[in-house]
Amino acid sequence: MRFADKVVAITGGGSGIGKETAARFVAEGAKVAINGRDAGKLEATAREIDPSGQKVIISAGDISDPAVGAALVDAAIAKFGKLDVLVNNAGVFNPKPFLELTEKDYDWYLDTILKGKFFTAQAAAKAMKEKGGAIVQTGSMWAIQAIGATPSAAYSAANAGVHAMVRNLAIELAPYKIRINAVAPAVVETPVYNTFMSAEQVKEVLPGFDAFHPLGRNGQPRDVAEAILFLASEHASWITGTVLPVDGGVTAGRQ
Repeated sequence: MRFADKVVAITGGGSGIGKETAARFVAEGAKVAINGRDAGKLEATAREIDPSGQKVIISAGDISDPAVGAALVDAAIAKFGKLDVLVNNAGVFNPKPFLELTEKDYDWYLDTILKGKFFTAQAAAKAMKEKGGAIVQTGSMWAIQAIGATPSAAYSAANAGVHAMVRNLAIELAPYKIRINAVAPAVVETPVYNTFMSAEQVKEVLPGFDAFHPLGRNGQPRDVAEAILFLASEHASWITGTVLPVDGGVTAGRQ
């Protein structure tokens, strides 16, 4: 197993990509600390992934507060003795035209996506600097390519910051043998869409994006989780500073 005896912390670990990633790490031998804002959801996820209660712990809180990211790192170390991998996955998404975006909207994206990842990565790097480790960020295809159907200027700007952070930290953290990379997903069918659409709307709207991807389908959490685990693993030991599109071919071009 790729992650036997490894300790992993995951933000946004209660559902979607984060939950699937946590399950994959546990299946490959890791012990995992998951973060999210909803303690009840985290507890249910932990029980589902690890009925034994020995391999998954939770650390609830809003990752936009730097103290929450630090608490996640501290919880992993207190329970499992170290930290080998951070998956900075937490994010928010709600398409809204640029001319309608408010300062509150802007701050919501920047605080959750960019500030949250920045300071959680900093806390993790401090814990990893003696023995090395790996950090994987969830960025976004929207930071690479604008999509007219989903106006997302603030969301895209925040994720562009995440991508730039990856390249900068790859250089700064290399002397400590800490690698940092990102995945940039396109449309992935996760509960994030239910935060701004009804269940009926999600069922109606999301299939319309299948054809948007050259490979002919929307992504599933497992598609992104597999890429995250690869970048976190020793199989990617000579890869750092990379933003990997996991997007069904969208950024490659159009049919």
